[in-house]
Amino acid sequence: MAPTLYMFHESPPSRAVMMTAKAIGLSLKLKEISYLDQDNLKPEFLKLNPQHTVPILVEDSGFTLWDSHAIMTYLVSKYASNDSLYPKDLQKRAVVDQRLHFESGVVFSRLLRITRPILFHGRSTINEEDRNNMLEAYSFLESFLQGTKWAAGDFVSVADYSLVASVGSIAALVPIDGKKYPNVAAWLKRVEGLPEFEANRKGHDAFPGLFKGKLKAM
Repeated sequence: MAPTLYMFHESPPSRAVMMTAKAIGLSLKLKEISYLDQDNLKPEFLKLNPQHTVPILVEDSGFTLWDSHAIMTYLVSKYASNDSLYPKDLQKRAVVDQRLHFESGVVFSRLLRITRPILFHGRSTINEEDRNNMLEAYSFLESFLQGTKWAAGDFVSVADYSLVASVGSIAALVPIDGKKYPNVAAWLKRVEGLPEFEANRKGHDAFPGLFKGKLKAM
């Protein structure tokens, strides 16, 4: 039986896992929960994940795992026919891990600093500090992509899925200047051309709609 993924289409981490599953040919049983309706705080959800975050993977055996980065690397390690998305070579894997930590600790963290106050606390503007912090994250990614096509080197990895889900989403609120960040802009187009990006598209396209009527600038 296919593993179950509790997810929210507009959630970048959910979409990163969905892209990974599509890339390795793994069918997932999707169960969408609404963050806006606070489904994630219901008792039955908290039993699955006391951190009340999505995505959550539940195997038929009952094994339960959350955090998109842990889920992606687990799925590749268990179900993929090869290790191309998460190499066994220690140095290549270390670079992929670094990019995943960068997405989690820098990009997604800064995304949340912008989005949560708007969605849940009535803020109607993006303050200059948060905007500049996101632009700094773009500049870091720009340097990572210098001389290479993909986030962790010359191969597509789970780091590309994780980063494109977040960067491609927050760009709707903090636009990416293609002249200032040409490597990032070119990388986004390359990732969007991958077949597995289709698993990301619905949420990617819906993400800006979460903020309509909430931001003065939109």
